[in-house]
Amino acid sequence: MKDDLNYVGHILDCARRIQRHTLGITREAFDSNEILQLAITHLIQTAGEAARKLTPAFRQLHPQVPWNQIVGMRHRLVHDYLNIDIDVVWQVSTVDVPKLISQLAPILSESAGDAS
Repeated sequence: MKDDLNYVGHILDCARRIQRHTLGITREAFDSNEILQLAITHLIQTAGEAARKLTPAFRQLHPQVPWNQIVGMRHRLVHDYLNIDIDVVWQVSTVDVPKLISQLAPILSESAGDAS
């Protein structure tokens, strides 16, 4: 469980960094900033890798989080890198990531309360 919580912390950190870097950014600005696109893509991959390492039992305890989609996105970015759809990266960054933050933050808050 401790390792799972560490991985959730990594995912949440990646999500918050994505949110911080895309906050107030227009789609046009995102499209014209290759470095930002690469950074966001890398953060999504990193979050997916951390999600991939979660135990099945932990995932089952938290079915509200779309674990399979997070891992699946990582697989697409890593293994189909020549066909990355920047529209999907933008959607994940601006729509899915805020939802993910709201799903993950309570998990870590609850576990912090359990530790005391």
